Amino acid sequence: MNNRLRVLRAEKGWSQADLADRLEVSRQSVNAIETGKYDPSLPLAFRIARLFDQRIEEIFEDEA
Repeated sequence: MNNRLRVLRAEKGWSQADLADRLEVSRQSVNAIETGKYDPSLPLAFRIARLFDQRIEEIFEDEA
């Protein structure tokens, strides 16, 4: 799954650790999502979308 998480995070000037703290996940989880090694659960995807005030579909894109 492609995503814009790294770009959105950079626009806020946040490190991966900053974002992880805000989402209550590990920095490693943020890295794995950004690099496409891990797809977030639906509840986590909703938290990410709310944090950036965007729809899930604006952040995450199915590769199919």
